Amino acid sequence: MSTTEHITPMYTSESPSPENSVNDKKNLGSSEKDLGLDSENSAVESESGEKVSRGRSLLNKYKIFLHLAIWLVMTGYVSLIYTVFTPKSLSISLSSIESFLGESILNFAKIPKEMTAANLPPGLGWLKPTLLWMAISVRLITLHVSTKYVTKPIAWVWVTAIYNPVMMIPEKMRLPLGAAGAIAVILVGTFVSEESADNTRSNRAVSLFGLVVFIAVFYATSRDRKAIQWQTIIVGMLAQFILALFVLRTTAGYDIFNFVAYLATSLLGFAGQGTTFLTEAPATRPQWFLLNVIPAIIFFVAFVQLLYYWGWLQWAIKKFATIFFYGMKVSGAEAVVAAASPFVGQGESAMIIKPYIPHLTDAELHQVMTSGFATISGSVLAAYIGMGMSALALISSCVMSIPASLAISKLRYPETEEPLTAGKIIIPEDQDEKPTNSLHAFANGSWLGIKIGGMIAAGLLCILALLGLVNGLLGWWGRYLNIDNPLLSVELILGYLFYPVAFLLGVERTGGDLLKVSKLIGIKIVANEFVAFAALSGEGYASLSSRSRLIATYAVCGFGNISSVGIQIGVLSQLAPGRSGRVAKVAFSALISGVISTLTSASIAGMLVTNAAQYTKVGAHS
Repeated sequence: MSTTEHITPMYTSESPSPENSVNDKKNLGSSEKDLGLDSENSAVESESGEKVSRGRSLLNKYKIFLHLAIWLVMTGYVSLIYTVFTPKSLSISLSSIESFLGESILNFAKIPKEMTAANLPPGLGWLKPTLLWMAISVRLITLHVSTKYVTKPIAWVWVTAIYNPVMMIPEKMRLPLGAAGAIAVILVGTFVSEESADNTRSNRAVSLFGLVVFIAVFYATSRDRKAIQWQTIIVGMLAQFILALFVLRTTAGYDIFNFVAYLATSLLGFAGQGTTFLTEAPATRPQWFLLNVIPAIIFFVAFVQLLYYWGWLQWAIKKFATIFFYGMKVSGAEAVVAAASPFVGQGESAMIIKPYIPHLTDAELHQVMTSGFATISGSVLAAYIGMGMSALALISSCVMSIPASLAISKLRYPETEEPLTAGKIIIPEDQDEKPTNSLHAFANGSWLGIKIGGMIAAGLLCILALLGLVNGLLGWWGRYLNIDNPLLSVELILGYLFYPVAFLLGVERTGGDLLKVSKLIGIKIVANEFVAFAALSGEGYASLSSRSRLIATYAVCGFGNISSVGIQIGVLSQLAPGRSGRVAKVAFSALISGVISTLTSASIAGMLVTNAAQYTKVGAHS
C-alpha cells in the first residue's frame, strides 16, 4: 500500500521535474490512497489479485451502516452528557429519564437519584467528549464523502481572508510586518497576565531574554545568513509560542492536553496487568524501574506497531506533516520526519522516508537529525511517566518542539539547494515484509519492544556504571585539591558549565535551583535524558521549586545527547551509505540545534506558566 499526496503550496509556483515525477511513480506509486482508511481502499481485492476473506467482504459491504451505528452511539453519549451533567438541567434531566425509562436505567448507569449540581463527580466536562465526538464524526464522514467538499471551502476562506490581503502588502513590507506581528504577540502574551508567586514579570523577562539570546546566537553562527527563509523562522517560533500559550494559559488547552496525558498514562498503565500476571502485584511498585517502566515500553511499542499495520499512524503523521508543510515552507520529507519524530522517535522517523534519504540535501539531512534530537518518542514517554514525570509537560514539550526544530535548523543550516520533495508530501510504502494480520503485527511489535526495552536497560546500566567510575576517579583526585564538599564529579563540572544556560531559561535564582537544573542539562547532553530524569525524580531534587522543576522537565525532554549522535549517524549511514560523510559532517551542528530547540520550549514555558505546581505533579493528569 502506498501513499502519495502532491501538494502545491500557495507560496511557490515550482513543481517537481518530469523526470522526478516518473521516478516517484515507479518507486512509490501514484495513487492517492488514504492509508487504508479510505472507503475505496478498504475494499475487497487488491491490484495484485489477492482474495479477500468473506468476513472482510461483508464488512466492506455494510460498513456504512456500522459507521452510522458508531456515530449514533457517540452522538447519544455526548447528548446525554449535555443534558444530564449540565448543572442547570441536572435535576430536570434525572426526573425526566426516570419517568420515561424507569428507575432501573438510573441504577444501570449508577446515577443516584439524589445527585445535584453540588455533588457532581469531579472531572466531568463537556469539552473532552465533544472533541472526541467531533474527531470521530469528521473521520467517519470523510470515509464516505470526498474531502474536497471540506478542503475547498477552507481553502477559499484562507485565500480570501488571509492570503489575498497579505499579497496586497508590498513584498518588501511583508517580512518586517510579519516579524513585528510575531514579536507583538509574544510580548503581549508574556507580560499581559497578572503576576503569580512563581512567575513574576522579572522572571518572564529573563526567560524572554534567554529566547532572544538563543535565536541571536544561531543567527550569528548561521551557515548562510543570506539564504535564511524568514517565513520558516517566524512561523515556527510563533507556532511554538501559541501552542504553549494554549496549553499554559487557557482552560481549554490545559483540559485537552491534560486529557491526552490522562489517556497516555491510562494506556501505559495496562502494562501493569501483564507484569502482575508474570510476577505479583507488589513487584509493580513505581520504585522498580525494571518491572514498572520496561513492560510499559514493550506494550507501547507493540501497540504502535498495531496502529502502523492498521494505517492509523501514517494517516496521523501525514495530517500533521501537511500543517507544517503549508505553514513553514519546508520540503515534504522534512515535514513528514518532523511530524513523525514525537510518535516513533529518532532513527525510526527517518526510516519512514527511506527511499528519499540518499537524495536529501545537506540542509534536509540537518533537519532530519535535528527533529530527532529535539523530541522524544512515544516508547520512552512511557518510561518517563513511569518515573514520575508530568505527562502533560512531556506531551506539550514534544508538540512545541516540532515547529521549534524546523525553525532552529533552518536558522542554523538554511536550504541552498532544490529538494526532491519540494511541493509534495509523500509517505512511501514500507518495503519490509508485512504482517499477515493484526495479531502478527502485535506479536512483531512485542518482540521489537523487548529489543528496545533491553537496549534501554543495558544502556542505562552501562552509562550509570561508567558515570560512577568517572565520578570516583574525579572525587579521589579532587580530594588532593581540597575539593571535598561537595566532591568533584561530572555533575558538578557540568553544573557550572551550563549555569548561564539555566539562568537564561528563567530558573528560580534562590535555593540553589540554578546549579541543580544546570547539572541536569549537562547530564542530559553528556549521558542521556534517562539519567537526567532519574536524577530529577530523586531525593536530591525534591527541594526544587515548582517553576524550576517545570522548566527542567521541558529542558531535558529530548534525545539531544552525544550517544544519540552515534545512533543517528548509524541509522542514516545504513539507509544511505553514499551519504555517510555528509551525515557525519552535519551531525554535531544538528545536535546543538536539537538541544537548543528543546531549550527554547523551556524558555517559553518559563515565560507563560502562572501556576507551575499543577503541571509538575507526579504523572500529572485529571
